[in-house]
Formats: sequence, structure tokens, C-alpha cells
Amino acid sequence: MNDKKKVLVFAATGQQGGAVVKALRESGHEVIGLTRNAGSDKAKALAATGVDMREGNFHAANELVDLMKEVDTVFSLTTPFEEGVDKETEQGIATAEAAAKAGVRHFVFNSVANADEATGVPHFDSKYKVEQRIKELGLPYTIIAPVYFMDNLVSPWTMDIVRTGNISAAMPNDRMLQQIAVTDIARIVAVVITRRDDFIGKRINVAGEELTGDQMVETLDRVTGKKFTFEGFSPDLLRESSEDLAMMYEWFDHVGYSADIEQLKNDFPEIRFTSFEDYVKGIDWSFMN
Repeated sequence: MNDKKKVLVFAATGQQGGAVVKALRESGHEVIGLTRNAGSDKAKALAATGVDMREGNFHAANELVDLMKEVDTVFSLTTPFEEGVDKETEQGIATAEAAAKAGVRHFVFNSVANADEATGVPHFDSKYKVEQRIKELGLPYTIIAPVYFMDNLVSPWTMDIVRTGNISAAMPNDRMLQQIAVTDIARIVAVVITRRDDFIGKRINVAGEELTGDQMVETLDRVTGKKFTFEGFSPDLLRESSEDLAMMYEWFDHVGYSADIEQLKNDFPEIRFTSFEDYVKGIDWSFMN
């Protein structure tokens, strides 16, 4: 089906949600953006571009039902980093149950790669509980399951370290890690919604490239002309602040993501996937001067 869809996008002012809004509009779809604060600068900026912004409680299933009756498709996004994994699961299930009551024709849930493989990582397991409930409800669904974000390289919580030329992570420098650009996740979502019939009932691990810390540093040095180093450290150093993240990095080291990148390229010929080199070239590195 290639007709125009009306899509409700959760967390429309966030990094992923905002990228999905942009990709959907570029694909010709109509968007309702859901946010907790329609008065925020980001929400106002989206509204100024013509996005129908709505304010709502992401946990309130009854309120969500009426809103979902206005749309054909829902893109649902949850995060454990605001209220914890239990609240994340609660929100995701509430959203799915509202979609079922509203008769939504396509429910697209943003999970995480390999969450269906008993990883033991808390914020992977929390998303998988939502996936299980989606299936129980009989919703016409697609699960989009991204790997590690390339965008974490220059995020607010890493910028000060990167400014010194140091890339650090709780894993060895020679360990492969699959990564993807957030813009590519959004493009995949747009294709899935546009070609709905091809993706109903599917769970898709999505990645753009696989590389080591050493390979990241080589690319950074070559593209930027600056000098970078990769510093690996033990996940134990994360435990005091986040057992969840410590467990995730241990899983990266011992198991790791297993998205089929070549198959993805075949399944999504519309998309030129962003390489890590492409991503690095798109960054303004003047902040290091």
C-alpha cells in the first residue's frame, strides 16, 4: 500500500520521534505528534512547520484511545531512562492496549535489537515484555529493533570527553559493535508504514554498520584530521551508577547484536544506509577547536 497514512508519533519532540516525524512527512504522510508538553520550544517549532502537535499522558490508556481513533497508524516509542524499566513497560503496554481498543490498523513499536533473545539486560527485557503484549492483543504490528546509535558519539553526555579526543566505552577496543544512525531508523519506519503489507507481523533488527573501537578511531582520525584514541574500560565501573548499562556492555562483549545488515539493504532498497564514515562527515567538529 502506497497511499498516504495518518500517523500518531509518540515522543515527537525527542531524538527518535523527531526524526520519525521528519521522515514520515518527507514520505507524504500526515502526522500527529504526541508530546508531554505542547508548550515546549521543540513542540512549538514542530507546530510551526505544520505538524499537528498534541499534549498527552503516555500512560493514560483511556485518553490515548480517543486520539488513536483519529489515525490509521501509531508509532510507539518508550524509554527506561526517565522513570525506569517498570514504568517503561507500563507505558508501552498501555499504548498497545489503547491501540487495540481504537482499532489501529498498524502499530509500529520501537524496541531494541535482540531483545527477544533473553539477553538479561533490564532495558532490553522491558521492551520485550511490551512486544509480547502487542502479540497477545492481536494487533497488526511491526517491531523495529535498532542496535547501538551512532548518534551516541556526540551526545550531551559524551561531548566533553570527545572534545578531548578520547572515545571511551565499557568494552574492548577490538570488539565489534553494530551501530545505526537515528535518521536511518526513521527512514526504515517511514518505509515500513508506506509499504505496510510487506511488514505486518515482522520483527526487524536494524543496523547500518559493524565496527570496533579501533576502526571508529581510524575513521575519526582520517575524516577529521584530528587525533583520537579509544579507551576501553570494565563494565564494573558503571555498576555504581547503572547496573543496567553495565549488564548491557557485558552483553555487547560476550554476545552482541546480530542484525543481518546485507538482508536489510535488500529489504529496504529505498534507503542508502549511513556508514560510520558518512555519519562522522556530517558532524561539525569545530567544537574541538
